[in-house]
Amino acid sequence: MRALPYIVAATFFMEYLDSTIIATALPAMARSFHVGPNALSLGMTAYMLTLAVFIPISGWAADRFGSRSVFAGAVTVFTASSVLCGVAGSVDAFIAARVLQGLGGAMMVPVGRFIVVRNTETGRMIRAISTITWPAVAAPVVGPTVGGMIVTFASWHWIFLINLPLGLAVLGVIFAIVPQQFGARRPMDWGGFVMGGAALTAILLGTELASDSHAGLAQ
Repeated sequence: MRALPYIVAATFFMEYLDSTIIATALPAMARSFHVGPNALSLGMTAYMLTLAVFIPISGWAADRFGSRSVFAGAVTVFTASSVLCGVAGSVDAFIAARVLQGLGGAMMVPVGRFIVVRNTETGRMIRAISTITWPAVAAPVVGPTVGGMIVTFASWHWIFLINLPLGLAVLGVIFAIVPQQFGARRPMDWGGFVMGGAALTAILLGTELASDSHAGLAQ
């Protein structure tokens, strides 16, 4: 179980890196899709929105369906959707793939943290938490630089395709060492989930539209 925090940290790094690595690749992606960079900003918004909407149900899903099953499923969805992002032939296909990627990330990060906390001895808890925390600090720093290097020396597609080997390796280790655990089966507050998701959607889309209008006025 001592390797568990490092496996979870790898998935955290994948998720946090994809939140920032795309920023420097937007101009190249816009040229590839024959659109303006602002048209692709919706892909970033869709990713963050899906994360925000589905994170609240991750704990309920892990308790009901098993932490390993949900964690492995989340890594699978995140990895597969990363490939779909990399091979997307249109803006609409890219945005749809980013929504799926956000869904995988929303389940991957909190459930991974839950698995580490549940399976770590008290004396090793601080070290385990620090291990899974460093991706949140490192990824936003290295993300734009890595994205710029990939776009310069390869192509923007590899920003997403690079997740494939890492995701497959992590999946193999998950099934080897992560235990299947269930929690108390509590009823899901679907009404609260829908209302919370609608509120977050309105806030983020409103912010996106406001930024687009300000950009248009500036031009």
